Amino acid sequence: MVNPAGKFGPYNQPGPARPGAELVRSRIALRVRLKSVSPGDRLPDAGVLAEELGISEITVRRALEGMCQDGLLDRRRGRAGGTFVAADWDTVVALMHDADEAASLDAFHLLLECGLVAHSAGEVPPERLEALQTLVDEMDLSDDPTHLLELETRFHLDLAEALGGPGIREFAADLLGRLCLLLPAPAPTVVRKRNRCHADLLTELGRGAMDPAVRAVKAHRLTDPD
Repeated sequence: MVNPAGKFGPYNQPGPARPGAELVRSRIALRVRLKSVSPGDRLPDAGVLAEELGISEITVRRALEGMCQDGLLDRRRGRAGGTFVAADWDTVVALMHDADEAASLDAFHLLLECGLVAHSAGEVPPERLEALQTLVDEMDLSDDPTHLLELETRFHLDLAEALGGPGIREFAADLLGRLCLLLPAPAPTVVRKRNRCHADLLTELGRGAMDPAVRAVKAHRLTDPD
């Protein structure tokens, strides 16, 4: 049975230590999705993670210990020791999938992106759209399933920053990291269909057309997962 601490509702877990622990879990999951760390890799020390995330080192240590207990991480002792991403990360994460909680978080993320698009349509500098278009073009050319997932995740992170700034990017990173733990990774065919929605979104943002841009965001979420 999966430890319930490994599941994420939309910011409704009780207990004062939960938010920091959830942040650690979601950001490590996001790092794995973005390929900045891979199964078997050593994580930065707790003090480094604490500084990066802006939370206490003791909170990070407790979160890492919980992830070790869940099987997501391995703790090794000795001169070459440390905390490592579990070699069977994907297998363990599959046990934590929760469609109901994922649907709630995904709906929240949809609301966030629709709001950002509605607020920013017609006001996004062209160079920001060009950087996003580069990701769309790269997705069209990639045949590597893990690279496609990485690029799609980067697109949504960069979109949040382009439309809302660095603080909104951090908020989106937390949501996307949680979804990495709760949802099965979409198939490459699904990512490619969603990338058409990305392209449509950028076209409409470039035109300053708010309603079609919002529809493109919603169409992305309605892409058949099968």
